[in-house]
Amino acid sequence: MKKKIASIVLSAVCALTLAACGSSGTSSSASASKAASASESSASSGAASSASTASSASSASTASSAAASSGTSSYDYSVPVADPVSGNYKIGISQFAEHGSLDDCRNGFLAGLASCGIIEGTNLTVDLQNANADTGTAATIADNFVSQKDDLICGIATPSAMAAYNSTKNTDIPVIFTAVSDPVAAELADKDGKPVGNITGTSDALPVEAQLKMIREVMPDAKKIGIMYTTSETNSVSTIAVYKSLASKYNFEIVESGISTIADVPLAASDLAGKVDCISNMTDNTVVSALQTLLDAANKAKIPVFGSEVDQVKQGCLASEGIDYYKLGVQTGQMAAKVLLKQSKASEMNFETISESSLYVNTAVAKNLGITLPSTYSKEGGATVFDKIETS
Repeated sequence: MKKKIASIVLSAVCALTLAACGSSGTSSSASASKAASASESSASSGAASSASTASSASSASTASSAAASSGTSSYDYSVPVADPVSGNYKIGISQFAEHGSLDDCRNGFLAGLASCGIIEGTNLTVDLQNANADTGTAATIADNFVSQKDDLICGIATPSAMAAYNSTKNTDIPVIFTAVSDPVAAELADKDGKPVGNITGTSDALPVEAQLKMIREVMPDAKKIGIMYTTSETNSVSTIAVYKSLASKYNFEIVESGISTIADVPLAASDLAGKVDCISNMTDNTVVSALQTLLDAANKAKIPVFGSEVDQVKQGCLASEGIDYYKLGVQTGQMAAKVLLKQSKASEMNFETISESSLYVNTAVAKNLGITLPSTYSKEGGATVFDKIETS
């Protein structure tokens, strides 16, 4: 009944990686079976070098290790690293805020590039900047990348993507975005998914209907779902609209609470928690950055918070039907590689999405709230289950 948990079987990833990157992104002798064997050898040795080549099975590295210098991902999918391509590249990464889903996107992005032979520290220089959830800072970061004449800019989350696009309009610098829930509403693509300029990327549009169905299964008597969002985040506004359009199908009423800055979260969270039966958290960057504050308010009101991705469930949300942000990042990195290798132009590539969602549950949260989860919300039923709450 539940969607299949999003996972990457190594041999399948190898084959898909070769197809996704094209011949310029891998050595001519590399094959899916050799890459799989190489990664298995790397895993058994417990260490990997991002400069290793796919033709040396005993020392092949993984793309996840190539990304390790920029942070820790929730998953190690062991995406094989291809032979380094010729040339040297410099890219700027503008991440709008620091939280689990965007960190996973960033790490996956670098892994996707490495799987195509563009490897940080070997033939790739990365300038990573964080806007700390400030749109003005995001604009400044994008302007700096343009002045440095970077080969490509990656905008992680809608505000950073929009800032990068605005800064590069009069240049030939391509922009690749990820974690943009609604590229059309953000005016980064037209209604057919075609780029509005030299920009493309991947969308993290939430599986809202699957989320509503899941909440109804967990809380058969619930009537009101609270959602907090930042009024200036285009992605949040459009996702709220989707929630409202589908809520009546599952006999829910959506109670929204708009905020302007992270300073508004404590009061808004306390007020919202007193009005609803549960809270559904989206991927709103400001709210996710203050997730613990939202969770504290919900815990005091003895109501659950449902997350939108795995890291939120680890941190204390009860459950989530969410997408895999690391996998989304890998997909984005492979799109960027095609642009850097001049196999495609960003202006000619429609944005892409991940259609598969995964069920994550936290049994420790359920126990604390006295909630009995459906029997299918188990490892045997296909869910990813966490039995403790992570604290930072």
